[in-house]
Amino acid sequence: MSIRTIVSTRHSASTLLGVALLVLLGLLPLYAGAYPFVITLFTRILILAFAALSLNLILGYGGLVSFGHALFLGLGVYSAAIPGFHGIDNGWLQLLISMACCGLVGLVTGAIVLRTRGISFIMITLAFAQMFYFLFVSLSQYGGDDGLRLRQNSDFGVLRLDGANTLYFTAFALLCLALYGCHRLVHSRFGTVLRASKSNERRMRALGFPTFRYRLAAYTLSAALCGVAGLLYANLTNFASPSYMSWQTSGELIVMVMLGGIGALFGPLFGALAMILTEEGLKQLTNHWMVIFGPLIVLVVLVSRQGLAGLLTALDRRRMATQRQGDGR
Repeated sequence: MSIRTIVSTRHSASTLLGVALLVLLGLLPLYAGAYPFVITLFTRILILAFAALSLNLILGYGGLVSFGHALFLGLGVYSAAIPGFHGIDNGWLQLLISMACCGLVGLVTGAIVLRTRGISFIMITLAFAQMFYFLFVSLSQYGGDDGLRLRQNSDFGVLRLDGANTLYFTAFALLCLALYGCHRLVHSRFGTVLRASKSNERRMRALGFPTFRYRLAAYTLSAALCGVAGLLYANLTNFASPSYMSWQTSGELIVMVMLGGIGALFGPLFGALAMILTEEGLKQLTNHWMVIFGPLIVLVVLVSRQGLAGLLTALDRRRMATQRQGDGR
Protein backbone atom coordinates (compact mmCIF):
# COMPACT_ATOMS: atom_id res chain seq x y z
CA MET A 1 0.00 0.00 0.00
CA SER A 2 1.42 3.40 -0.98
CA ILE A 3 1.87 6.40 1.34
CA ARG A 4 -0.81 8.25 -0.65
CA THR A 5 -3.30 5.47 0.07
CA ILE A 6 -2.47 5.53 3.79
CA VAL A 7 -3.07 9.28 3.96
CA SER A 8 -6.34 8.91 2.04
CA THR A 9 -7.46 6.19 4.45
CA ARG A 10 -6.84 8.32 7.54
CA HIS A 11 -8.45 11.45 6.15
CA SER A 12 -11.71 10.87 4.29
CA ALA A 13 -13.12 13.29 1.75
CA SER A 14 -15.90 14.22 4.19
CA THR A 15 -13.37 15.14 6.89
CA LEU A 16 -11.14 17.09 4.51
CA LEU A 17 -14.11 19.01 3.11
CA GLY A 18 -15.39 19.71 6.62
CA VAL A 19 -12.02 21.09 7.73
CA ALA A 20 -11.76 23.16 4.52
CA LEU A 21 -15.22 24.61 5.14
CA LEU A 22 -14.27 25.56 8.69
CA VAL A 23 -11.17 27.35 7.39
CA LEU A 24 -13.25 29.24 4.82
CA LEU A 25 -15.89 30.11 7.42
CA GLY A 26 -13.18 31.37 9.75
CA LEU A 27 -11.89 33.71 7.02
CA LEU A 28 -15.33 34.79 5.79
CA PRO A 29 -15.64 38.06 7.78
CA LEU A 30 -12.33 39.25 6.32
CA TYR A 31 -13.86 39.22 2.84
CA ALA A 32 -17.55 39.80 3.55
CA GLY A 33 -17.22 42.42 6.28
CA ALA A 34 -18.73 45.06 3.98
CA TYR A 35 -21.88 42.95 3.48
CA PRO A 36 -23.81 42.71 6.79
CA PHE A 37 -26.43 40.41 5.25
CA VAL A 38 -23.78 37.81 4.42
CA ILE A 39 -22.38 37.87 7.96
CA THR A 40 -25.90 37.55 9.41
CA LEU A 41 -26.77 34.72 7.03
CA PHE A 42 -23.68 32.67 7.86
CA THR A 43 -24.06 33.38 11.57
CA ARG A 44 -27.51 31.81 11.31
CA ILE A 45 -25.98 28.84 9.48
CA LEU A 46 -23.37 28.34 12.21
CA ILE A 47 -25.94 28.53 15.00
CA LEU A 48 -28.36 26.11 13.34
CA ALA A 49 -25.45 23.79 12.51
CA PHE A 50 -24.65 23.85 16.25
CA ALA A 51 -28.28 22.95 17.06
CA ALA A 52 -28.29 20.22 14.39
CA LEU A 53 -25.03 18.87 15.82
CA SER A 54 -26.70 18.45 19.20
CA LEU A 55 -29.55 16.56 17.52
CA ASN A 56 -27.11 14.40 15.57
CA LEU A 57 -25.62 13.26 18.86
CA ILE A 58 -28.80 11.37 19.72
CA LEU A 59 -30.20 10.82 16.21
CA GLY A 60 -27.06 9.85 14.34
CA TYR A 61 -25.21 7.98 17.07
CA GLY A 62 -28.05 6.93 19.35
CA GLY A 63 -30.80 6.23 16.82
CA LEU A 64 -33.24 8.47 18.70
CA VAL A 65 -35.49 10.34 16.27
CA SER A 66 -36.59 13.34 18.32
CA PHE A 67 -39.31 15.43 16.69
CA GLY A 68 -39.31 17.89 19.58
CA HIS A 69 -35.70 19.03 19.71
CA ALA A 70 -36.73 22.61 18.94
CA LEU A 71 -38.04 22.69 22.53
CA PHE A 72 -34.48 23.12 23.78
CA LEU A 73 -33.64 25.69 21.11
CA GLY A 74 -36.65 27.74 22.26
CA LEU A 75 -35.77 27.37 25.94
CA GLY A 76 -32.28 28.64 25.14
CA VAL A 77 -33.75 31.64 23.35
CA TYR A 78 -35.98 32.51 26.31
CA SER A 79 -33.05 31.98 28.70
CA ALA A 80 -31.60 35.15 27.21
CA ALA A 81 -34.85 37.04 26.55
CA ILE A 82 -36.56 36.65 29.94
CA PRO A 83 -33.54 37.66 32.08
CA GLY A 84 -32.97 40.53 29.63
CA PHE A 85 -36.60 41.58 30.16
CA HIS A 86 -35.81 41.93 33.86
CA GLY A 87 -32.60 43.86 33.20
CA ILE A 88 -30.17 40.95 33.54
CA ASP A 89 -27.73 40.94 30.65
CA ASN A 90 -24.93 38.92 32.27
CA GLY A 91 -24.07 36.39 29.57
CA TRP A 92 -22.51 33.89 31.97
CA LEU A 93 -25.67 33.85 34.08
CA GLN A 94 -27.82 33.47 30.97
CA LEU A 95 -25.58 30.62 29.78
CA LEU A 96 -25.91 28.91 33.15
CA ILE A 97 -29.70 29.33 33.09
CA SER A 98 -29.88 28.00 29.53
CA MET A 99 -27.78 24.88 30.13
CA ALA A 100 -29.34 24.17 33.52
CA CYS A 101 -32.91 24.66 32.28
CA CYS A 102 -32.44 22.66 29.08
CA GLY A 103 -30.44 19.98 30.87
CA LEU A 104 -33.09 19.59 33.57
CA VAL A 105 -35.96 19.50 31.07
CA GLY A 106 -33.96 17.06 28.95
CA LEU A 107 -33.31 14.86 31.98
CA VAL A 108 -36.97 14.79 33.09
CA THR A 109 -38.51 14.39 29.64
CA GLY A 110 -35.78 11.97 28.57
CA ALA A 111 -36.50 9.72 31.55
CA ILE A 112 -40.04 9.41 30.17
CA VAL A 113 -39.58 9.31 26.40
CA LEU A 114 -36.64 6.88 26.46
CA ARG A 115 -38.94 4.21 27.86
CA THR A 116 -40.64 4.13 24.46
CA ARG A 117 -39.46 3.18 20.98
CA GLY A 118 -40.20 3.97 17.35
CA ILE A 119 -43.23 6.07 16.51
CA SER A 120 -44.15 6.36 20.20
CA PHE A 121 -40.83 8.03 20.95
CA ILE A 122 -41.30 10.46 18.05
CA MET A 123 -44.83 11.40 19.08
CA ILE A 124 -44.02 11.86 22.78
CA THR A 125 -41.05 14.15 22.03
CA LEU A 126 -43.36 16.13 19.76
CA ALA A 127 -46.00 16.26 22.51
CA PHE A 128 -43.55 17.66 25.06
CA ALA A 129 -42.37 20.33 22.61
CA GLN A 130 -45.94 21.36 21.82
CA MET A 131 -46.79 21.42 25.51
CA PHE A 132 -44.01 23.95 26.18
CA TYR A 133 -44.96 25.81 23.00
CA PHE A 134 -48.48 26.46 24.29
CA LEU A 135 -47.10 27.23 27.76
CA PHE A 136 -45.04 30.12 26.37
CA VAL A 137 -47.93 31.22 24.16
CA SER A 138 -49.95 31.67 27.36
CA LEU A 139 -47.26 33.78 29.08
CA SER A 140 -48.69 37.17 28.16
CA GLN A 141 -46.20 38.93 30.44
CA TYR A 142 -43.44 37.87 28.06
CA GLY A 143 -45.29 38.64 24.85
CA GLY A 144 -47.21 35.40 24.47
CA ASP A 145 -47.76 34.48 20.84
CA ASP A 146 -46.41 37.88 19.71
CA GLY A 147 -42.99 37.12 21.13
CA LEU A 148 -40.56 39.13 23.19
CA ARG A 149 -37.87 41.52 22.02
CA LEU A 150 -34.40 41.01 23.44
CA ARG A 151 -33.75 44.28 25.27
CA GLN A 152 -30.01 43.78 25.75
CA ASN A 153 -27.50 41.48 24.14
CA SER A 154 -25.64 39.05 26.34
CA ASP A 155 -22.61 40.56 28.07
CA PHE A 156 -19.77 38.16 28.92
CA GLY A 157 -17.51 40.85 30.31
CA VAL A 158 -14.68 40.47 27.81
CA LEU A 159 -17.19 40.64 24.97
CA ARG A 160 -20.77 41.61 24.34
CA LEU A 161 -22.75 39.81 21.64
CA ASP A 162 -24.06 43.00 20.05
CA GLY A 163 -21.69 43.19 17.08
CA ALA A 164 -22.16 41.14 13.92
CA ASN A 165 -18.54 39.98 13.78
CA THR A 166 -18.39 39.31 17.53
CA LEU A 167 -21.44 37.07 17.40
CA TYR A 168 -20.17 35.38 14.23
CA PHE A 169 -16.79 34.46 15.70
CA THR A 170 -18.40 33.37 18.97
CA ALA A 171 -20.75 31.02 17.11
CA PHE A 172 -17.84 29.81 14.96
CA ALA A 173 -15.61 29.11 17.96
CA LEU A 174 -18.37 27.27 19.83
CA LEU A 175 -19.18 25.17 16.76
CA CYS A 176 -15.52 24.18 16.41
CA LEU A 177 -15.36 23.25 20.11
CA ALA A 178 -18.60 21.27 19.79
CA LEU A 179 -17.28 19.39 16.75
CA TYR A 180 -14.08 18.50 18.58
CA GLY A 181 -15.96 17.51 21.72
CA CYS A 182 -18.43 15.40 19.71
CA HIS A 183 -15.54 13.64 17.95
CA ARG A 184 -13.88 12.80 21.26
CA LEU A 185 -17.16 11.73 22.84
CA VAL A 186 -18.22 9.48 19.99
CA HIS A 187 -14.86 7.70 19.98
CA SER A 188 -14.78 7.31 23.76
CA ARG A 189 -16.14 4.37 25.73
CA PHE A 190 -19.37 6.31 26.23
CA GLY A 191 -19.77 6.88 22.49
CA THR A 192 -18.94 3.28 21.68
CA VAL A 193 -21.68 2.03 24.01
CA LEU A 194 -24.12 4.58 22.59
CA ARG A 195 -23.43 3.52 18.99
CA ALA A 196 -23.51 -0.16 19.88
CA SER A 197 -26.87 0.31 21.63
CA LYS A 198 -28.21 1.79 18.41
CA SER A 199 -27.18 -1.37 16.54
CA ASN A 200 -28.26 -3.95 19.12
CA GLU A 201 -29.51 -2.71 22.46
CA ARG A 202 -30.57 -6.16 23.67
CA ARG A 203 -27.06 -7.53 23.24
CA MET A 204 -25.53 -4.53 25.05
CA ARG A 205 -27.87 -5.09 28.00
CA ALA A 206 -26.93 -8.76 28.01
CA LEU A 207 -23.28 -7.71 28.25
CA GLY A 208 -24.13 -5.74 31.39
CA PHE A 209 -24.24 -2.16 30.04
CA PRO A 210 -27.01 0.09 31.47
CA THR A 211 -28.05 1.35 28.04
CA PHE A 212 -30.89 3.46 29.44
CA ARG A 213 -28.46 5.52 31.51
CA TYR A 214 -26.16 6.05 28.54
CA ARG A 215 -29.02 7.18 26.33
CA LEU A 216 -30.42 9.44 29.03
CA ALA A 217 -27.01 11.05 29.52
CA ALA A 218 -26.69 11.62 25.75
CA TYR A 219 -30.23 13.04 25.59
CA THR A 220 -29.53 15.43 28.48
CA LEU A 221 -26.21 16.56 26.99
CA SER A 222 -27.86 17.08 23.60
CA ALA A 223 -30.56 19.23 25.21
CA ALA A 224 -28.00 21.40 27.04
CA LEU A 225 -25.97 21.94 23.86
CA CYS A 226 -29.08 22.94 21.93
CA GLY A 227 -29.84 25.45 24.68
CA VAL A 228 -26.49 27.14 24.00
CA ALA A 229 -27.47 27.39 20.33
CA GLY A 230 -30.74 29.00 21.43
CA LEU A 231 -28.86 31.60 23.48
CA LEU A 232 -26.82 32.53 20.40
CA TYR A 233 -29.94 32.58 18.24
CA ALA A 234 -31.61 35.06 20.60
CA ASN A 235 -28.65 37.40 20.22
CA LEU A 236 -28.81 37.03 16.44
CA THR A 237 -32.51 37.79 16.00
CA ASN A 238 -32.89 39.98 19.12
CA PHE A 239 -36.25 38.30 19.50
CA ALA A 240 -37.85 35.37 21.31
CA SER A 241 -40.98 33.63 20.12
CA PRO A 242 -42.81 30.38 20.91
CA SER A 243 -42.48 29.56 17.19
CA TYR A 244 -38.87 28.56 17.86
CA MET A 245 -40.31 25.56 19.73
CA SER A 246 -42.72 24.54 16.98
CA TRP A 247 -42.65 21.19 15.20
CA GLN A 248 -41.65 22.97 11.99
CA THR A 249 -38.36 24.04 13.58
CA SER A 250 -37.77 20.50 14.84
CA GLY A 251 -38.43 19.25 11.31
CA GLU A 252 -35.88 21.69 9.88
CA LEU A 253 -33.22 20.41 12.28
CA ILE A 254 -33.97 16.82 11.30
CA VAL A 255 -33.76 17.74 7.61
CA MET A 256 -30.36 19.36 8.19
CA VAL A 257 -29.05 16.21 9.85
CA MET A 258 -30.49 13.93 7.16
CA LEU A 259 -29.36 16.16 4.32
CA GLY A 260 -25.83 16.47 5.65
CA GLY A 261 -25.46 12.88 6.77
CA ILE A 262 -26.86 11.03 9.80
CA GLY A 263 -24.06 9.99 12.12
CA ALA A 264 -21.40 11.98 10.24
CA LEU A 265 -19.34 14.43 12.30
CA PHE A 266 -19.56 17.25 9.76
CA GLY A 267 -23.02 16.22 8.55
CA PRO A 268 -24.90 18.95 10.47
CA LEU A 269 -22.58 21.60 9.03
CA PHE A 270 -23.03 20.26 5.49
CA GLY A 271 -26.79 20.08 5.98
CA ALA A 272 -27.14 23.58 7.44
CA LEU A 273 -25.05 25.10 4.65
CA ALA A 274 -26.85 23.21 1.89
CA MET A 275 -30.35 23.80 3.25
CA ILE A 276 -30.11 27.49 4.11
CA LEU A 277 -28.06 28.55 1.07
CA THR A 278 -30.36 26.61 -1.27
CA GLU A 279 -33.39 28.11 0.46
CA GLU A 280 -32.03 31.64 0.08
CA GLY A 281 -31.12 31.03 -3.55
CA LEU A 282 -34.54 29.64 -4.44
CA LYS A 283 -36.28 32.53 -2.66
CA GLN A 284 -34.60 34.87 -5.13
CA LEU A 285 -36.14 32.91 -8.00
CA THR A 286 -39.71 32.31 -6.89
CA ASN A 287 -42.10 32.69 -3.97
CA HIS A 288 -42.98 29.01 -4.41
CA TRP A 289 -39.45 27.86 -3.58
CA MET A 290 -40.71 24.99 -1.40
CA VAL A 291 -42.10 23.26 -4.51
CA ILE A 292 -38.53 23.02 -5.80
CA PHE A 293 -36.77 22.52 -2.48
CA GLY A 294 -38.85 19.50 -1.43
CA PRO A 295 -38.00 17.34 -4.47
CA LEU A 296 -34.32 18.31 -4.11
CA ILE A 297 -34.26 16.88 -0.57
CA VAL A 298 -36.00 13.72 -1.78
CA LEU A 299 -33.46 13.41 -4.60
CA VAL A 300 -30.50 13.63 -2.22
CA VAL A 301 -32.04 11.01 0.09
CA LEU A 302 -32.74 8.67 -2.85
CA VAL A 303 -29.21 9.01 -4.20
CA SER A 304 -27.59 8.54 -0.79
CA ARG A 305 -29.33 7.49 2.42
CA GLN A 306 -26.39 8.98 4.31
CA GLY A 307 -26.89 12.42 2.77
CA LEU A 308 -24.11 14.59 1.41
CA ALA A 309 -21.52 13.01 3.70
CA GLY A 310 -22.58 9.62 2.32
CA LEU A 311 -22.01 10.81 -1.23
CA LEU A 312 -18.52 11.97 -0.28
CA THR A 313 -17.83 8.63 1.42
CA ALA A 314 -18.94 6.73 -1.68
CA LEU A 315 -16.68 8.85 -3.88
CA ASP A 316 -13.86 8.35 -1.41
CA ARG A 317 -14.24 4.56 -1.50
CA ARG A 318 -14.30 4.58 -5.28
CA ARG A 319 -11.13 6.68 -5.35
CA MET A 320 -9.39 4.37 -2.87
CA ALA A 321 -10.42 1.31 -4.89
CA THR A 322 -8.94 2.89 -8.01
CA GLN A 323 -5.71 3.65 -6.10
CA ARG A 324 -5.45 0.05 -4.90
CA GLN A 325 -5.87 -1.23 -8.43
CA GLY A 326 -3.15 1.17 -9.57
CA ASP A 327 -0.81 0.03 -6.75
CA GLY A 328 -1.44 -3.61 -7.63
CA ARG A 329 -0.27 -3.21 -11.22
